[in-house]
Amino acid sequence: MSVIVQKFGGTSVATAEKILAAAKRAVLAREAGHQVVVVVSARGHKTDELIDLAREITDAPPAREMDMLLSTGEQESVALMAMAVQKLGSEAISMTGAQIGIVTDNTFTKARIRSISTVRMRKALEAGRIVIAAGFQGIDDDSNITTLGRGGSDTTAVALAAVLKASVCEIYTDVEGVFTTDPRLVKDAGKISRISYDDLLELASLGAGVMHSRSIEFAKKYRVPVLVRPAYSTGEGTLIGPEGDEESVVTGAALARAEARVSLWDIPDRPGVMNLIFTQMAQRKIPIDMVVQNVGTDGKANVSFTVPQDELADTLTAADEAVRQLGSGTVQIGTNLSKVSVVGSGMQTHTGVAAQFFHALAEAGVNIDMITTSDIKISALVDRDKAVEALSAVHEGFDLHRQQRMYPPLGVVHDDSDDESDHAREERERDVVDRLASMEDIVVSEVDLDRSQSLVTIRNLPDLPGVAADIFGVNAEEGVMVDMIVQNVGRNGQSNISFTVPRDSLPTSLDVTRKLTAQWPQVELTANEEIAKLSVLGIGLRTHTGVGQRLFQALADANVNVKIISTSEVCISTVIEPQLGDAALKAVKETFGRM
Repeated sequence: MSVIVQKFGGTSVATAEKILAAAKRAVLAREAGHQVVVVVSARGHKTDELIDLAREITDAPPAREMDMLLSTGEQESVALMAMAVQKLGSEAISMTGAQIGIVTDNTFTKARIRSISTVRMRKALEAGRIVIAAGFQGIDDDSNITTLGRGGSDTTAVALAAVLKASVCEIYTDVEGVFTTDPRLVKDAGKISRISYDDLLELASLGAGVMHSRSIEFAKKYRVPVLVRPAYSTGEGTLIGPEGDEESVVTGAALARAEARVSLWDIPDRPGVMNLIFTQMAQRKIPIDMVVQNVGTDGKANVSFTVPQDELADTLTAADEAVRQLGSGTVQIGTNLSKVSVVGSGMQTHTGVAAQFFHALAEAGVNIDMITTSDIKISALVDRDKAVEALSAVHEGFDLHRQQRMYPPLGVVHDDSDDESDHAREERERDVVDRLASMEDIVVSEVDLDRSQSLVTIRNLPDLPGVAADIFGVNAEEGVMVDMIVQNVGRNGQSNISFTVPRDSLPTSLDVTRKLTAQWPQVELTANEEIAKLSVLGIGLRTHTGVGQRLFQALADANVNVKIISTSEVCISTVIEPQLGDAALKAVKETFGRM
């Protein structure tokens, strides 16, 4: 018999009426022949109320007592949910984290799971009961109640789905699912029927509030299908899973509205410079988003990065200090900016996506300040006054409101757990726990070195709408697959663009690009046939401010200079000299423990 895990957030169990509605979903799943585990959060604003109450008593509540207090929110929810299920005629049993068998360390308020026992849950499931499990909590070796911190209920639900080999983990929430873009900004935004784990991780702004990103990464590791569904209707929601055979070229578009840009001009082009800059940012815990460094000239380099608007003052202090320590360079800022992006796993195998993206912006009269890319994401920095127009343009340009497909009915994805030996179950539980223990401290999951590409650099391009669309349009027409694209902010009405292509496509790319740029006499076109592209991949790279600093520290220690930088939500890519590729790869892997 297959297992289904259902998770209900605070808004989905806020009232007696909503609890009964949630209970009915669990009962229907049980009547359909599934074994059902329901993970619930504290009701509504219960956690906030408990925190406020503690602060009325003391400004510094002990962490242990806070965990004892906050855990009562989930305990209340599981008891009420079990009552509701039994009222509807099914058997149910509520369990706290301790009763489930979740054992953690003793780091109160942000404990890490050390072991999960499924014995009691399986016994209840096999007896025909619906298990109502408290999310967000566990117990340490001294029988102290602990809580798991931010995203704890999502972590509980996906972890239980993994150890129980559930066919699906259903996340019930107060939205219809994941949309192609923000429906408050674009009226034609459509609900996405199916999205890959990677696409959702890159579309962080669309995924916010639906699921904690670390839980999505964990589901990806164990290939647990996650179905985000509305708690208030019978909508089918959005299925999050592996890439399908018919993956959309572009899945969604996103907008980060309040961005500010800081540029460091004419800094030394030598190893260690980026490390010094990122160290200044990391010390102040400044969350850096887009990072762009184009190819330097005459021993000088330029780097730009974006930060949230309200972080600009601290960022300027850090940038000024970096320039002072470097002994050269100037700092320039840009405000009233926004980042518009498109994401899709299909763009890895389709030419012309960049051209279509830039063409849509050009048609809307939107000029591009900066460009960064990853394998499945293209981002452009634009004027904030044009941001919504830009978002609408790319959404329409890729026909996102028409491309959504219905996914096939869910079947049992994992093997039936009844056929699994006790030893195999124990091995799986240990493996799940081992990965859970590293979820918070290991952000980088992979380090990759690619030697198969060449680099094209175009300097002194007119800084006008449509130029990027033309460049990548002529390359797309010749079937050239463009990977990494970097454009730094323009100066004196001119900008530079660099991009990588497969080495065997370099002659074709140079030929068509040279013909196009011949109309601008000031343009300089150069190429590097052999390069090394070094990338670190993981989740939360933007919000974990020390990742960039550790990367560039490792490269500096290996005496490796960085020629180009491009970033996304889940990837930082650099271009370095090919002869230094192996040394750089070894140094970065050692830094992030990826050997």
